Amino acid sequence: MAPIPGSGLAKGLAVTLRTMTRKTVTEQYPDAQPELPPRTRGVIGLFEENCTVCMLCARECPDWCIYIDSHKETVPPAAPGGRERSRNVLDRFAIDFSLCMYCGICIEVCPFDALFWSPEFEYAETDIHELTHERDKLREWMWTVPAPPALDPAAEEPKEIAAARKTAEKLAAAQAASHTPQPPEPNAPQGGES
Repeated sequence: MAPIPGSGLAKGLAVTLRTMTRKTVTEQYPDAQPELPPRTRGVIGLFEENCTVCMLCARECPDWCIYIDSHKETVPPAAPGGRERSRNVLDRFAIDFSLCMYCGICIEVCPFDALFWSPEFEYAETDIHELTHERDKLREWMWTVPAPPALDPAAEEPKEIAAARKTAEKLAAAQAASHTPQPPEPNAPQGGES
């Protein structure tokens, strides 16, 4: 059976008429903020206090978009007669978001939890050179990082927390035992008396 001439045009017009009469679902973005999923990847926030300048994030970044500068500082000995130590001090931590592909490798490899995903996504710039954000801006984004989700009540307690709790209980028991007054011992007879 041959198709009726113009049937394709009629079907297309029918679809157009159907969609014209429906209510639009367009969100007016600048006026109405979108409801983001809980684990949205926006930008990377820096918790500077945890950064030890180990450089793992910069080395593992496939785009080489993380720039870190530091210097060594001498720390006095912790105890008298101890040795002086040196530690790295962070001078610059910057991420070039024009190169970043938001893979999250830097966050995963950070052993000290200094990098976090922030749901912040409004950071557009008119000049591409301004997309390199320094540590001050990264620190600001840190405060937009949501709290981690609550643990499942039926989940097994993490090993680290269980070990820490057992250690704390042992210390508390040892302190309680040392502070408990001991009953006086009866006087033992002296060697020359009988």
